[in-house]
Amino acid sequence: MEEEEEEALCYLDRVLEEEEVFEFGDGELEPITPTCRQFKGDIEKGLEMKKLVLSGFLASEEIYINQLEALLLPMRPLKATATTSQPVLTIQQVETIFYKIQDISDIHKEFYDALLPNIQQWDEKVTVGHLFQKLASQLGVYKAFVDNYKVALETAEKCSNANSQFQNISENLKVKGPKDSKDCTTTVSMETLLYKPIDRVTRSTLVLHDLLKHTPKDHPDFPLLQDALRISQNFLSSINEEIDPRRTAVTTPKGEARQLVKDGFLVEVSESSRKVRHLFLFTDLLLCAKMKKTAVGRHQQYECKWYIPLADLTFQTLDESDSCPSIQVIPEHEIEEMKIKISLLKSEIQKEKKTPKSQNRVERLRKKMNEQESWLLLQSPTIPFRIHNKHGKSYLFLLSSDYERSEWRESIQKLQKRDLQACLLSSVELQVLTSSCFKLRTVHNIPLTSNKDDEETPGLYGFLHVIVHSAKGFKESANLYCTLEVDSYGYFVSKAKTRVFRDTAEPQWNEEFEIELEGSQYLRILCYEKCYDKSMLNKDDNEIVDKIMGKGQVQLDPQTVQSKNWHMDVIEMNGIKVEFSMKFTSRDLSLKRTPSKKQSGVFGVKINVVTKRERSKVPYIVRQCIEEVEKRGIDEVGIYRISGVATDIQALKTAFDTNTKDILMMLSDMDINAIAGTLKLYFRELPEPLLTDRLYPAFMEGIALSDPAAKENCMMHLLRSLPDPSLMTFLTLLEHLKRVAEKEPINKMSLHNLATVFGPTLLRPSESESTKGQHITSASDIWSHDVMAQVQVLLYYLQHPPISFAELKRNTLYFSTDV
Repeated sequence: MEEEEEEALCYLDRVLEEEEVFEFGDGELEPITPTCRQFKGDIEKGLEMKKLVLSGFLASEEIYINQLEALLLPMRPLKATATTSQPVLTIQQVETIFYKIQDISDIHKEFYDALLPNIQQWDEKVTVGHLFQKLASQLGVYKAFVDNYKVALETAEKCSNANSQFQNISENLKVKGPKDSKDCTTTVSMETLLYKPIDRVTRSTLVLHDLLKHTPKDHPDFPLLQDALRISQNFLSSINEEIDPRRTAVTTPKGEARQLVKDGFLVEVSESSRKVRHLFLFTDLLLCAKMKKTAVGRHQQYECKWYIPLADLTFQTLDESDSCPSIQVIPEHEIEEMKIKISLLKSEIQKEKKTPKSQNRVERLRKKMNEQESWLLLQSPTIPFRIHNKHGKSYLFLLSSDYERSEWRESIQKLQKRDLQACLLSSVELQVLTSSCFKLRTVHNIPLTSNKDDEETPGLYGFLHVIVHSAKGFKESANLYCTLEVDSYGYFVSKAKTRVFRDTAEPQWNEEFEIELEGSQYLRILCYEKCYDKSMLNKDDNEIVDKIMGKGQVQLDPQTVQSKNWHMDVIEMNGIKVEFSMKFTSRDLSLKRTPSKKQSGVFGVKINVVTKRERSKVPYIVRQCIEEVEKRGIDEVGIYRISGVATDIQALKTAFDTNTKDILMMLSDMDINAIAGTLKLYFRELPEPLLTDRLYPAFMEGIALSDPAAKENCMMHLLRSLPDPSLMTFLTLLEHLKRVAEKEPINKMSLHNLATVFGPTLLRPSESESTKGQHITSASDIWSHDVMAQVQVLLYYLQHPPISFAELKRNTLYFSTDV
């Protein structure tokens, strides 16, 4: 049960984090972020966000009441038998396990019965604030339940172990499905149902946030909902303070001084958890340290975690039998959610700085951003880098790119070529060395944007076009290719890969790639020799290791890159020279859709025109590209993320536009990344986004809803509101992307990765729509407020159970049964 309690704590923490969105003043609750637009009649007459939120919440209330009823059902007979000669439980045990459940059930039945007619006879004048205010005023019952929760669980577990009859009852409670659903009863354990009230308070608080967003300030409900939210948040704060565990640091000082060669912050996997460490490479040893907690006013100090003399250090060898322990990876959607929070905090800080006397507020926001960026930096790296000492003890680090892993390995191996003697440091020597790290270090701060001055470049947002021309300087012929990496939120991501040029010392790739930048400041090029020997398997990441022949990095200087002309450059790497060209298009320019009167061809033509001409439900180009990717590209690493060669994509575009007879032959011969790129280009060049301009504001508001039931209701309604060609094409693409993600262990493309690639392409509004009502101050604002939300919309549908066209059109309301 500890895991479920931790989950509950995390959920409470998450809701409490949302409190920063509001500031409490003289009895007024003012939202800091701009209130969302209310859309009325935009989708169909009578649709309002507030009603959607309420109807979704009402549906979840029905499910919650059914769950409470399922708990109460065995309580009555158990209580009745308690006074007989053969009791299953004692009266005290029954009262402990089912403490306050009846009271909670009565409160919610009364609330449900009062709310239902308001939604059934909905109009703009309907008031519900008093109902939520009354619900919040009864939270004392929940306080009593929470205080007793742990004891209730322990008692239920003890009784189950002692009495098989009660065990059978507690594992087979029957919960009725909603009235209008086809679902019959489901079997749930008592342990699961006892957790539901803890979850419910957070759910109600999220709904209050949503209702306030979509209630005008002059509506009678507004002050009542504010009051209900204030009570709920204070209640959650009080619970959080009682159960928040306090952690203490254990410090063991140790160290000595030599010449420092390299240092940096790395993530170490220690005792199955990730820790940020500062790694110091000296001329004869590698030292791993952590920053010690010090008293205010004292300078920072390091604590040595371990050290290895370089003479005793070895790397993972290919013939070792031990395999790498499984590394816990945070789900992509959590990483994405954190990126959104950081982006919005950055925008908030910029706004606050323009407000007089806002220094304290800015500092508070900076502190929060620092915490969130630190979390992101800790959880993002996934590339393993393992080292061993002579006693067989291994240490595992996770890095963000192959480039970084190669740098550390090369630096250590270069020092190991010298005549090294194994050294053993006394505790005093180790303490002296560790103390010197503070003065000697070259990297002072964890690479967070919150550590930088605001005047520093925020990085580039948009598209970087890169042509990798050729390379020279190889000593002998080999099978050669290059990869391109750019930085994003403090870590690097591989974005493109040239084809392998076989058996040559002077490869001529001449391949163009389009790389999307998210606040990027650097471009890295790595040159590899392709290894085809299946026996050369790396035990750390279970992949064949291609040998890095050279690597280099260039800074993306806005002044140099942002000219309209190509800028040619050469990267020198280990005697090898790679020639490349690049130019940059800012996001606000590159994302413009242009209205088109074109009727022939398929690119840039309205989707309904194409499907009508073809007499098809889904455009031919979409069906053919999907079929080819599923036939031979579904196992391709980075499919849809790795750029295809621009000239190949243009050739396919021309073939589809002119309806060339050789299209199928071209598709079967073409590089699969070019086919994937052609599909993306088709959606990007639609004169109107696939999910339409008309519904764009509604998608943005729907995805911002906090309550899952309200969100489900809204998001399904929006799909139903799409024109049939758009809906059929979207559902076809959706199922395809899910099939691609099923192969994530092979192709490394998760649902989140695919949502990042396709979200803006499917949702970004056309030029006339995207500028309406927007007050965007910078390219990073465009990324924060629009692109991140577009990614979240697609991710929502990708994570949703299969959606059938017929079922969608048949149902008028969708309600989630997951409360």
